[in-house]
Amino acid sequence: MSQTIRPPGHLHEIRATAWLSLPLVIGHLCAGLIAFVDNLIAGNHGTDTLAAVTLGTALLWLPMLVPIGTLIALTASVARLHGANRTGEIAPVFRQALWLALFMGVLMFGFLSLAPFLLAPAGIAPEIIPGAQAFLEAVRWGSPALTLFFCMRYLCEGMHWMRPTMVFGFGGLLFLAPVGYVLTNGKLGFAEMGAEGLGIASALMMWLQALLFAAQLWRGKRLAHLQLFARFDPPRLAGIVDLLRVGIPIGIAILTQGSLFIVTSLLIGRLGSTFLAAHQIAVNLAQLCFMIPVAVAEATTVRVGHALGRGDFKGVRQAAGAGCVIVLVAQSVSVLIMLLGNETIAGWYSADVAVTALASTLLLYAAALQFPDGLQMLSAGALRGLQDTRVPMWLAIFCYWGVGLPLGCLMAFGLGWGPQGIWLGLITALTLAMLLMGRRFFVCSRMGVAVVD
Repeated sequence: MSQTIRPPGHLHEIRATAWLSLPLVIGHLCAGLIAFVDNLIAGNHGTDTLAAVTLGTALLWLPMLVPIGTLIALTASVARLHGANRTGEIAPVFRQALWLALFMGVLMFGFLSLAPFLLAPAGIAPEIIPGAQAFLEAVRWGSPALTLFFCMRYLCEGMHWMRPTMVFGFGGLLFLAPVGYVLTNGKLGFAEMGAEGLGIASALMMWLQALLFAAQLWRGKRLAHLQLFARFDPPRLAGIVDLLRVGIPIGIAILTQGSLFIVTSLLIGRLGSTFLAAHQIAVNLAQLCFMIPVAVAEATTVRVGHALGRGDFKGVRQAAGAGCVIVLVAQSVSVLIMLLGNETIAGWYSADVAVTALASTLLLYAAALQFPDGLQMLSAGALRGLQDTRVPMWLAIFCYWGVGLPLGCLMAFGLGWGPQGIWLGLITALTLAMLLMGRRFFVCSRMGVAVVD
């Protein structure tokens, strides 16, 4: 993607993308900080609690990746309609997306209700299972709220309104940190609940965010002209299928990448709580740093979608080039933080010497992950703006599951390298994805035609 960058002609686009990304960055960092706070609370409660919350969170996000990816098609669709001055078509699309989000939330609830029964057959270490089960049984109640929240968020992002992502992300952090701490550790007269307490706090936070967001859209003036709730629309198969046609490949692509990290956590969980806790520390910081490329990729999707709606393919390439510059700068900072502060950061999470020693080593591998991870995400976001979803889906499946996971398992278990082998597999997969996704965007944007699978 670096081939599309021409700094003198891109300064305006870089500035526009940066301002559009800023609220998203803050919102995503708050979301990442929620996971960071969860891990701090759990880690200070005990190594087994940290391992249980790690496993439970992995199983929460495994099914959630599909609706997140599928519903993000709403952002690209709304951005394209907005760019083409067809705003009257946005509200009907949004109402069908709400039905789709609700249905996916119910499916998520069902999956999370069954997941606790799969832990023992999966070979998870016995000391981790009780806490993970309690966490899942509590957090599952927030599933429908979470999918509805993402639906409303993606609508706003498609309309260039990024502030709700920032405000509700920060609000969720302010709610979860004290409530999670109180319920986990049994403060203020509450019983000590451990991992279950964090699950309850997370579910409450999800419903609070969704209800307040709905109230904002209902009563607020910013999107009043769209008449989002002017009438009740029952589910319509044609409208939902249109969303799924673009969204399902995105959901599968995001699932293949996200589930790669989740499955590696499950595999390392077979080694015991110390290995899993150390692995989670490195993953958690990597994910926190990853929030900036995610936010920039979402802003790039919007900018590319607007340019596509105008028929401006020079603008398409400029939007992607601007995002690439911002990601490179942000990931350079992340790499320095991990290289220089790995031991200090590991000590924030746990007082267990064995855990912090291994985690500080894994953070060096996480540093090597930053550039390929950020650039492949940026390329995927630009391709979503072009509504090119099917080929990127197959590229993701090949890179993450055809190359990354088998290679990581070979080095981790076949060669006995442990978690370090898993991380080398992740680095290889994301580097390959960066190269293939970047090439795909370069070719498609040069074609001068929209890519609608």
